[in-house]
Amino acid sequence: MPTTTGTREPRKLTDKGQATRARILEHAAELIYANGVHATNNDRLRRAAGVSGSQINHYFPTKESLVLAVIAWQAERVLAFHRGERFAGFDDLEAFRAWTDHYVAYERAYQEGCSLGSLASEIIKTDLDVHDELAGAFDQWRAIFRDGLQRMQDQRRLSAAADPTRLANLLLAAFQGGMLLAQVAQEITPLRDALQTAVDHVQTFATSPDADVSPRAP
Repeated sequence: MPTTTGTREPRKLTDKGQATRARILEHAAELIYANGVHATNNDRLRRAAGVSGSQINHYFPTKESLVLAVIAWQAERVLAFHRGERFAGFDDLEAFRAWTDHYVAYERAYQEGCSLGSLASEIIKTDLDVHDELAGAFDQWRAIFRDGLQRMQDQRRLSAAADPTRLANLLLAAFQGGMLLAQVAQEITPLRDALQTAVDHVQTFATSPDADVSPRAP
């Protein structure tokens, strides 16, 4: 994702400094999620994180630098999860099914929502110059799906008719839209249906042996 002065960590931070900065970011993300960007001020953040105002200003001299860092922090958590061994690069249908199953089985998923999606919904309401960084985070997330699908196609396990970019957009949109609808409904069904239907559509392009993986029953 694009980097700016606001997103770079101060160089040569001590272990204590790294821990303080991380604590500020974690509480800033929680406050933005609960109260919005504008309502997340230094006074609230100081009390929540248990730090001084000077410490906040040292690491994040402006509101924009704080929000940029929160974007990078949240994005790294989401991307690290999706790049983990659990999903093995998303280069087979079983990995996408496992991804769907993870969120469907996690009963608090719709209550907590998507950390990056929730952050995006707050930031797009502001005039802060952070939209490129936010778009970059989603681009990297989409690329994880697209690259896995592209490998499947290169290995002829996905037909030439498939468009990995369009399918990656579908999967990410299904997750974000399904999560929002599940939050509104206060139950997991909309997210489950959106994800399973999206993966079922990907399966229509599968060739052997992936074609033997049957769609999940609702």
